[in-house]
Amino acid sequence: MSVLDIKGVTKQFGTVRAVDSFALTVGDGELVCLLGPSGSGKSTLLRMIGGFETPSSGSITIDGEEVIHLPPERRPTGMVFQSHALWTHMNVFKNIAFGLKLRRIPVAEVKRRVDEVLELVGLTGYGNRQTHQLSGGQQQRVALARSLVLEPKILLLDEPFASLDQHLRERLREEVRDIQQRLKITTLFVTHGQDEALSMADRIVVLHDGRMEQVAAPDMLYREPETPFVAGFIGTMNLIEGNVNGGTFSRPGFSHKLPAGDGPAIFAVRPEALAITPATGAGAARVHRVTDYGTHGLVDLELKDGLRLKSMVPEARDWKAGQPVDIAPRAFAAYRDDAVLYRSSAAQ
Repeated sequence: MSVLDIKGVTKQFGTVRAVDSFALTVGDGELVCLLGPSGSGKSTLLRMIGGFETPSSGSITIDGEEVIHLPPERRPTGMVFQSHALWTHMNVFKNIAFGLKLRRIPVAEVKRRVDEVLELVGLTGYGNRQTHQLSGGQQQRVALARSLVLEPKILLLDEPFASLDQHLRERLREEVRDIQQRLKITTLFVTHGQDEALSMADRIVVLHDGRMEQVAAPDMLYREPETPFVAGFIGTMNLIEGNVNGGTFSRPGFSHKLPAGDGPAIFAVRPEALAITPATGAGAARVHRVTDYGTHGLVDLELKDGLRLKSMVPEARDWKAGQPVDIAPRAFAAYRDDAVLYRSSAAQ
């Protein structure tokens, strides 16, 4: 059983608070993604867990043992960096075996474990290759193998696929998820890619300005974001600022019933939940652009005041630029003061 427990961790760089009172428990065998924009504190947090940064305050325990005082090489963690960080003067076998030799593991045991981990990451027979002879994806597999061969309790992945092309990223993240589930290793994965987080994670932590905005399973995070930031950051979301008056949310060209108290609000609706129909008159909006993705279409709309919205449609060829349309949300949420004001799963 390997449980990572982070309590009240803060990291201060001069006047900048990169991580602010962060708390999270990662369960045994769980894969949790830290997701956020650049500067949100996700990599700093991972480096503190791995021992490459020291928290200004707080506690980090693994299986109940405090690790803040331990250097990286003595922590039961394995870290994979975006840059691979392979030694170019060593072949693949020596790169992977390096940490084992530092621990004075017998030669026969080193060979057995390196061979096993090479098979695990799909690089059987590559031990004598020089690292510069490998593709980017193969180099990242070696970096993963180098961490896994040490049999860490906690695996830390810091945007490991960021430098790879999209097709290779998609393939590698599936492979890493399969390996993680096979080994049942507790894993913390840093990414700024929503697709990676949504496809790999058991839970996603959304960070913003060093603070946790929301933590939830991927489906809950997408369907029920708790703040306007999460709503706008996860997937595509139409965010409409306006006012509630007498049970109706409105702004020029758009209004919808909203059973909430009067005042400012942010109306949030996903493109797939924003229905459009041809208007007989001027319409609430006009089609600005239509993009055909084959499986579906995405219609860019423009309200009377210039605000742009997006609607997902089954057939792109049914819509033309300049066409007047009426719009009707099938499901939506509303926010006020960075909190959910109202949520609906059906058109009101």
